[in-house]
Amino acid sequence: MDAPRSEKKLLRVLAGTREDPPPVWLMRQAGRYLPEYRALRERAPNFLDFCFTPHLAAEATLQPIRRFRFDAAILFSDILVVPAALGQPVTFEAGEGPRLDANALAQLRDDLDHGRLAPVYETIGLVKQALAPEVALLGFCGAPWTVATYMVAGRGTPDQAPARKLAYEDPKTFEQLIDRLVEASVGYLVRQLQAGVDAVQIFDTWAGTLPPAQFQRWCVDPVARVVKGVRAAIPDAPIIGFPRGAGTLLPAYVAQTGVTAVSLDWMIDPAFACAQVPARMALQGNLDPLVLRAGGRALDAATDGVVAAFADRPFIFNLGHGILPDTPVANVERMLGRIRTG
Repeated sequence: MDAPRSEKKLLRVLAGTREDPPPVWLMRQAGRYLPEYRALRERAPNFLDFCFTPHLAAEATLQPIRRFRFDAAILFSDILVVPAALGQPVTFEAGEGPRLDANALAQLRDDLDHGRLAPVYETIGLVKQALAPEVALLGFCGAPWTVATYMVAGRGTPDQAPARKLAYEDPKTFEQLIDRLVEASVGYLVRQLQAGVDAVQIFDTWAGTLPPAQFQRWCVDPVARVVKGVRAAIPDAPIIGFPRGAGTLLPAYVAQTGVTAVSLDWMIDPAFACAQVPARMALQGNLDPLVLRAGGRALDAATDGVVAAFADRPFIFNLGHGILPDTPVANVERMLGRIRTG
């Protein structure tokens, strides 16, 4: 007897089915480009409190679903809640981004503090109750390499040089940090799945700053361990990998990590990705966020191009990175109309 067909289009695609039109969601779809989000954000004293206040985080998660009817909601949170739950002080400075106490790395907890993350799991429950049956809910974490770049530098950096330098000069110490993040990421993703998310995405935003040997050691191998760890607890967990900037190293990432699907940045050639990734594996992406902000005929042409490039395989329409804060809402509506009506 055939397995029951999922009500959720996105899960059908992750299982290897091609859908026309493809399911759509956007990275950072809950964010500052939405006026309702900006109003909601004012109700929390700081960004981390916003992430850790379930009714606010749930509302932020649901806002873009109400407005745009995306096929998936993604949990509103941040990749840096993991360092916070490991005991590293994390703050967010208005207009300057995250700040972490790099001097606290030697005093990290051995295990993830799930009590600190309990509001995240509560948010999942609230969102799950509010979503229509056909809308998937995605959880996520940052990949060990990307999270480590913030933990070592104490902030975001242009080229991730502090973490890269530590990995070269003291690989043993850096490996210990990566090992801790692998274990923490496994525990965090498993808890999200147990709380009710349908699938998870691993964001390796800074994978593209690593040369091939280091890409293998600090990107591919840790993500493979995370995937293996999650599947040991939840064997059929759908996991999307996003190795931004992987370029020609993408095939190795796909072959060795065990991810269910791979998300593509806007810099990669769709023909290369289609040729190098198994035909039954779902691809996700890869509209340039800047063309979405620009709008007009350029957006129409780019949207049509993405849909056409992946028309013959399982595909989830998304951006090649997060939506830009000054993107007009009307441009998102225009893009969605183009995808859904052809």
